[in-house]
Amino acid sequence: MKYLHAMVRVRDLDASLRFYRDALGLVETRRRDYPQGRFTLVYLAAPATPDAEVELTWNYDDEDYGGARNFGHLAFEVDDIYAACERLQAHGVTINRPPRDGRMAFVRSPDQISIELLQAGEALPPAEPWASMPNTGQW
Repeated sequence: MKYLHAMVRVRDLDASLRFYRDALGLVETRRRDYPQGRFTLVYLAAPATPDAEVELTWNYDDEDYGGARNFGHLAFEVDDIYAACERLQAHGVTINRPPRDGRMAFVRSPDQISIELLQAGEALPPAEPWASMPNTGQW
């Protein structure tokens, strides 16, 4: 058995690519358009683990996917959690749970998918502005 991917339905493909690709730093590995089925699949992966993909499913027809929290979250290891959070903020992403401990942060995608960021190796020493930054919203 081999793990393939996690699928996330997205309402706005361009906004989702700006988040997952541009802000978070994933790389698009492939894309498949299915006009007859009225959907597009975009596969993305972290550069260090190209076999573990996130599949963005964009249905052409608008649909309410609801706000269920039964999905949980996607988690990514980063080399520098402070730099990753700074890059996300520069792209307009709210840091819902700042990396006060130098180890863990949470953000949300445009579709409210919770994304956990974990510092590779040992936690970084606490640093401002993160150490005193409060939580924002849900994560």
